[in-house]
Amino acid sequence: MTIGKELLFFFSILGAFNGLILGLYFFFFTRKKYLVNYFLSALLFALSIRTGKSVFLYFDGQLPKIYLQIGLSACFFIGPFLYCFVTTAINQVHKVPRMWKLGLLFLLALTLVTGIAFPYSAHLRLWQIYFARIIYLQWFAFLVASGIVIRPLLKNIFLPSYKMKPAELWISVIFLANVVIFILYFSALINAPIAPYISGSIAFSLILYLSCCIIFYRNKTDDLFLLNPLRTNAKKLNEDDTRIWLQKLENVMRDKTPYTNPDLKLGDLSREIQISSHQLSQLLNDELGKNFTTYVNEFRIEEACRKLSTDRRFTLESIGYEVGFNSKSTFFAAFKKFKGVTPAGYQSAQMSPAASKSGIDL
Repeated sequence: MTIGKELLFFFSILGAFNGLILGLYFFFFTRKKYLVNYFLSALLFALSIRTGKSVFLYFDGQLPKIYLQIGLSACFFIGPFLYCFVTTAINQVHKVPRMWKLGLLFLLALTLVTGIAFPYSAHLRLWQIYFARIIYLQWFAFLVASGIVIRPLLKNIFLPSYKMKPAELWISVIFLANVVIFILYFSALINAPIAPYISGSIAFSLILYLSCCIIFYRNKTDDLFLLNPLRTNAKKLNEDDTRIWLQKLENVMRDKTPYTNPDLKLGDLSREIQISSHQLSQLLNDELGKNFTTYVNEFRIEEACRKLSTDRRFTLESIGYEVGFNSKSTFFAAFKKFKGVTPAGYQSAQMSPAASKSGIDL
């Protein structure tokens, strides 16, 4: 092996090794055990296994087939772990949803059963042609799903007046790095001349610089990927603070109408009024006796009532979409819950007095 190849091998394998170290750190050594850190650790492990296999295969074409099977199987988990990481960070999930657990267990069982029933060494063509395509298709699907979740953050990157928080920056960097790694590996899969097989591993080695940035950027990394870190010693809002936040919340809802966004999350609204999601949830529950969904839907129904009373140009369904509901059935159910009648019934009742008065005048 020449000096050039030795340097290339060292730099390429450094990313895989560094990813394992970072994964261990976020899994075991952060003082506060946040769910987002666990998913980041799992993502780094999966990427490290995948890229490590690529490096050894590139420099040793006689690598045992079992290592090729393990490396390719790791790709099956990169997408799901990225989606879980992004969703947990953006929506501030603190407990693994049951569907996630079942989905990850299913993927693990599927990978083990497939690997045992159809080992790479005995079914080379099956793995290289069919399984590889299925794995990369699944990886791409989760990449797209993650992109949809992180879309609000990515939009902020292009706003010159917006100052990104450290957590927003790191989450965006990790997502975009995964996009680059996928493109490079997929290009190698289809034998694109611009992307040699080792390029994915080299790209992942940039994680080294990410880790250095984390170390030098701040000493405290426990809550690095939390958009609104919770303070364990934070006191309950006093009466004066409560009035201020409630008024600020009311102003935001009236002036900016964030409720018209069908994808509005608790974290989105808490960032608007510069309060943690935990405190906003506490404010709604303790002071207003409502959860987040009920509070937001009240504004949507109020706006829908105004439109139903003043404008007949739009269909009932279009009004529902316009005020923030993501489906006709959800709009109708919420309206009936709050008003006791259907949107059509409400509109008829509002228009009837005007029609009667018009008849008398004639």
